[in-house]
Amino acid sequence: MNRMYKTLSPETQGLWLGLLGVVIFALTLPMTRLATGTVDAPQLSPWFVTWGRAALAGLLSIAYLLITRAPRPTPAQRGPLLLSLAGNVVGYPLLLGWALRHVTASHAAVITALLPLATAAAAAWLMHQRARLGFWVFAALGSALVAVYSLLRASQMGHGFGLTWADTLLLGAVVAASLGYVAGAKVTASLGAEKVISWVCVMALPITLPGAWLTWPTQPIANTAWLALLYVGVFSMWAGFFAWFRGLSMGGPLRVSQLQLLQPFISILAAVPLLGESLDAMTLGFALLVVATVFMGRRMANTPKSN
Repeated sequence: MNRMYKTLSPETQGLWLGLLGVVIFALTLPMTRLATGTVDAPQLSPWFVTWGRAALAGLLSIAYLLITRAPRPTPAQRGPLLLSLAGNVVGYPLLLGWALRHVTASHAAVITALLPLATAAAAAWLMHQRARLGFWVFAALGSALVAVYSLLRASQMGHGFGLTWADTLLLGAVVAASLGYVAGAKVTASLGAEKVISWVCVMALPITLPGAWLTWPTQPIANTAWLALLYVGVFSMWAGFFAWFRGLSMGGPLRVSQLQLLQPFISILAAVPLLGESLDAMTLGFALLVVATVFMGRRMANTPKSN
């Protein structure tokens, strides 16, 4: 299997690594909801989940960096690492955690499906990348589909045909994550994917360790919430980025980011057994349409233009 993987082109390897990262990240939504609970049945505070998951990843990162004898980041690399820290360590998990106190993982999944377009826009801004017009058309189409799906679900749930406060938090999480993704990808080639997320988590420890200690829960917490925190700390905050940053670097942020259009539907499927959420025909229909835009967007991105 490993020999077969090595025969693939770097671009194709990047796509497979990106897909692995997407699957890992897709479980973040239901796992975060398990960790935080709901307004009616709260578990861990979103503040504690944010600091705790990053602190756990930071401690694992120290061990990894020491074992690999990784050199310290250069001054030029610290700027992108700090931006990744702000977006991926603090902004995304905190905004996501508060939003998931109020909406289901399935609902959050369709809002955060805007990440591919946001990541592509961030790549165009931060890395000066450009793609064919067709790529942007299909990226916008896919994002429009998930936005319409989100509005329809909100209307069905009695929230009216519009975005709720939780949706605003989720949109903020999308912006934070996209900036963090591209900032990390910017230094992956020189620093290495595993070292990027590891240094980001280590650099955050002066904030995350005190934050976790100050927000440590005082009330009894269900075992499932602690296990969910363990998942988002080890996989969502750390191991998943090993695959994701390397995938973005090898396959290109514009192309690999489109795989994130699959992420909401993996999240929705995972939420069925994990949270008991329902799966309906409308969800499956939109899933098929969005997957089609991923396929076409990938084809349009095969010959990107550059400055």
